[in-house]
Amino acid sequence: MYLAVDIGGTKTLIACFDKSGKVTDTTKFPTAKNYDTFIEELGEQIISLKVHDYQAGCVAIPGKVDRKHGRGLVFGNLPWQNVPIQADVENLINAPVIVENDSKLAGLSEAVLIINEFNKVLYVTIGTGISAAIIISGKIDPDFADSESGHMLLEHNGKLQIWESFASGKAIVKQFGKKARDITDAESWKIIARNISVGIIDLMAVIQPEIIIIGGGVGQYYNEFAPFLKQELKKYEMPLVPIPPIKVAKRPEEAVIYGCYELIKSTYGH
Repeated sequence: MYLAVDIGGTKTLIACFDKSGKVTDTTKFPTAKNYDTFIEELGEQIISLKVHDYQAGCVAIPGKVDRKHGRGLVFGNLPWQNVPIQADVENLINAPVIVENDSKLAGLSEAVLIINEFNKVLYVTIGTGISAAIIISGKIDPDFADSESGHMLLEHNGKLQIWESFASGKAIVKQFGKKARDITDAESWKIIARNISVGIIDLMAVIQPEIIIIGGGVGQYYNEFAPFLKQELKKYEMPLVPIPPIKVAKRPEEAVIYGCYELIKSTYGH
């Protein structure tokens, strides 16, 4: 059995997978702001699961990873710094554990679903913040494994601004006074699409993906802003920067957990 842990800023999701990729048990609990408290509560939650014998595990963190030493260096929405998350979870399940960035795992999950059609996948998650993953041949591209696309500096309202500061879910609430799920007028979606497009066109020029997958909380409403996003991207299309197909994530809520499974399987599976 495999254990997957998706650490979020407010809640943590745990899932048990059998070797075929079937979820056999899940649970979630609030993410403590204190790291030691979190590890203690994580251990209690793992004990409460039906499974107690694991071959391997994977922990998805919302931040920067020291993969060599299995440490979480910096977390976007949590005050933890340089924590030994790999060793701590290995002690809890008595099995090897991989630590990886959550958006990279989400991208891996979505890319595996279409691996027979597309080799180079750009996954863009638009939620509270913005992040991206580049998946090539069903593997997280190591050259972009630490990329923070949401922090690109882009022109907006006449000055350079961080992309997620004006295009993320948090930025949408700040600008429109409501969450993406509550926006119904076309004019607002046009503005949102324009703000998203300026980052995507830069990623397209650098990555040259075969397909773009949009995920995250805002990404769930891709069909609402898709026509406007395609119109915006069309303005910037050039022979050397063609616009690839753009699709919505198939498993937006579970992409990270399934990405954990895919990474475990490719690392420890037989």
